[in-house]
Amino acid sequence: MNAPSSLLTLLGASWEFGAPVVAVAWAVEGGLVGFAFGDGHLAVADAQWHGGPRVKPKPGGGVAVVPATEAPPRPVRAACHEGSCLSLAADANGGFITGGDDGRVVRVPPVGNPQVLAHVPGGWVSALACSASGVSAYASGRSVLRLGPGLGGTQAIELSAPATALAFSPDGRGLAAAHSSGVTLWPDTGPPRTLAWPGYHRVLAWSPDGTYLVSGMQENALHGWRVADSGDLEMGGYPGQPLSLSFAHDGRYLATSGATRPVCWGFDPPHAAASPVECGIRSLTPVTCVACHPRQSLIAAGYHNGAVLLCQPGSDEGLFIKGSGGGAVNGLAWSADGSRLAFGTQDGVFGWLELPDALFTSRTRSSIRKGQP
Repeated sequence: MNAPSSLLTLLGASWEFGAPVVAVAWAVEGGLVGFAFGDGHLAVADAQWHGGPRVKPKPGGGVAVVPATEAPPRPVRAACHEGSCLSLAADANGGFITGGDDGRVVRVPPVGNPQVLAHVPGGWVSALACSASGVSAYASGRSVLRLGPGLGGTQAIELSAPATALAFSPDGRGLAAAHSSGVTLWPDTGPPRTLAWPGYHRVLAWSPDGTYLVSGMQENALHGWRVADSGDLEMGGYPGQPLSLSFAHDGRYLATSGATRPVCWGFDPPHAAASPVECGIRSLTPVTCVACHPRQSLIAAGYHNGAVLLCQPGSDEGLFIKGSGGGAVNGLAWSADGSRLAFGTQDGVFGWLELPDALFTSRTRSSIRKGQP
């Protein structure tokens, strides 16, 4: 990628642990970020970097970077699974929860050793989700189970096909499970219901108000539902599989992978525009991950060649975050306040960087030369 320097080298820290990064998640509170690896480990990095780099306003406008005076805290590794980590979620009670191909669900607390919460002998824990109220759910094959406060023990349902993804609704009162031929909605009270649509549904995203649920499909398409009445929304035309979905913080658009630029669908209301809008720099390599900023109209996009950019819907510009290298970007995650972005790649390169609001002024963006991933 053609760029004068990387924001990661100026404002962040990165490491390489020699195993693919499977998923990335920030802890619910505090400055901890977790990275799940294909070798069964979880690495936890402390983003409270005393003596780290910072930016300060320049008298004539823009910002200047003040270099770090101390090295960043090195991540701590925890052995969670005998095989590979397959899923990761931030625990509402602090720390993280992982699922692995050894059939175990493991909690890694902020302090202390990993704890096995559940074990499915001979099975894989392929999907995990945690609600804000502390209820956790995990899937192994066709079985979906949830446990936590107020449930009176572990609850379970059987799906019509193996689960591929889990996601709690924003209010935490409903759990969606993706599988072949549709999505099953499991409310906190009452029986589950199925939102049917032919095809193989692989990832899920709820709109921030819980009105819509969207799945990314193996058939190079999205399918969405208006949850209240099961109304269908068809969204196709992708050159590849849209396996990363992220709603804008205000729900006005949905950003996805599946093309060589991030693809944005309007949800204000859905289908208000005849077709989606691509944004960011035109590239030669596919987008593998997207993550919308939790407070601003910004999209972080990771590419198959390891590059990471920031862009805005409707704009052909991009802010250079990380150059190519380290394999495909497998995970991107913003901290809850939007001040930090974490990433992980197929080749085991991972890290995070500070992205203060001052970086997003027009003058600062224009000072960073645009490149092509």
